[in-house]
Amino acid sequence: MSARIFRPLAVAIVAASALAGCASTTPNYDARFGEAVLQARALQTINPDASKNTDPVAGLDGRAARNAMTNYQKSFVAPPPTFSVINIGGSIAGSGAGAGN
Repeated sequence: MSARIFRPLAVAIVAASALAGCASTTPNYDARFGEAVLQARALQTINPDASKNTDPVAGLDGRAARNAMTNYQKSFVAPPPTFSVINIGGSIAGSGAGAGN
């Protein structure tokens, strides 16, 4: 290639690269930002008008409610004890636990 052709071609390539670097793709992403969270929250809401219901909850007396809340709060202070499990999913040879025994 001669220098006369190469120089304008090089300038055009550099200019195109510089202009392409200025183009932003974020407006495409930002236009729908948070839409998935809003949709998931809407799908998980059983009754969107629940806050407008002024009827009291019926069927649970004060003593039962207090005991339920006390037990719930205690479950975080002292969680139930765990136990160790030995040989999960393994087979024991000669134990007679197989099919047809």
